[in-house]
Amino acid sequence: MDAYTALQSRLADAPRTWLVTGVAGFIGSNLLETLLTLGQRVVGLDNFATGHRRNLEEVRTLVTPAQWANFSFIEGDIRRLDDCRRAMAWADAASDRTVAVDHVLHQAALGSVPRSLADPITTNEVNISGFLNMLVAARDAGVKSFTYAASSSTYGDHPALPKVEENIGRPLSPYAVTKLVNEIYAEVFERSYGFASIGLRYFNVFGPRQDPEGAYAAVIPKWTAALLRGEPVFINGDGQTSRDFCFVANAVAANLLAATAEAPEARNQVYNVAVGDRTTLGDLFGLLRDALAPHGVSPNVQPTYRDFRAGDVRHSQADVSKARQLLGYVPTHRLAQGIAEAMPWYVAQSAATTSPGNIPA
Repeated sequence: MDAYTALQSRLADAPRTWLVTGVAGFIGSNLLETLLTLGQRVVGLDNFATGHRRNLEEVRTLVTPAQWANFSFIEGDIRRLDDCRRAMAWADAASDRTVAVDHVLHQAALGSVPRSLADPITTNEVNISGFLNMLVAARDAGVKSFTYAASSSTYGDHPALPKVEENIGRPLSPYAVTKLVNEIYAEVFERSYGFASIGLRYFNVFGPRQDPEGAYAAVIPKWTAALLRGEPVFINGDGQTSRDFCFVANAVAANLLAATAEAPEARNQVYNVAVGDRTTLGDLFGLLRDALAPHGVSPNVQPTYRDFRAGDVRHSQADVSKARQLLGYVPTHRLAQGIAEAMPWYVAQSAATTSPGNIPA
């Protein structure tokens, strides 16, 4: 039995209490769904800046009423320390009982390199000041573990492939700076206060409930939505830029394994969360177009190429051996598997949002 399967069994037998920040977002809502399915108690914190109420409603339809009753939601902002402190306990609405949080999964952030270039001040407030608030609140509450969303953008201009956790370069965007500062703060809190944490450097995570709309939408949902609507697909650069695309189920597994890691050598570390593959944007376009065929969609289009995007790295690929060795992390989905599993959601989402009078919230 692999480490993640064994962990799921242990959690189901002995429920714990979790805080998921950014719970209405893409990764946050997938964490919520998995945790509730495993019978865990979950506190969710979100201000809906980038997350959506519809994500929470979708999770509600995917779990049982009894499981949903284990979810306590707080609408709040990580830039307010009081909101962070308030989220450190699960509240049972039926009995007014409160239970202290065991594990924090900190996902709330303002993502996107272009967004950070357009508005570095807000990105800094959320990703650095908000992160520090969460560290302080979690430290003071005495939680058992603190796991946070780091980023592959931390590797910056370091040219080597695959990316190894110990070797980073200079940041290429304000967003990358904020995620690097998160790692520095986490290390300082362990040295100064004995408060250990784990950072997960995500590599291009994709899957259900990832927003395809807006100027800062990720490439897979954005291109899929364009193909479904018969709209142009734009590739920034020559199509040879490459990424290590990671299905969201892999990220969920990494979070749970990290949060429950007990070995001292596994704590106070950063880990790559990816598959270990490298796919060019040109090849990705072909994969997405082919994956639509089983759903009755056969777009006969070619991508449109335009200038490279400021702040982007040319190539990205992760070495996941550290996470495998210390956390027991083994990716369950490679890119093609993840696309096949996510495609029904993308197709259904496109149909729902194009229906007359149906405007998503």
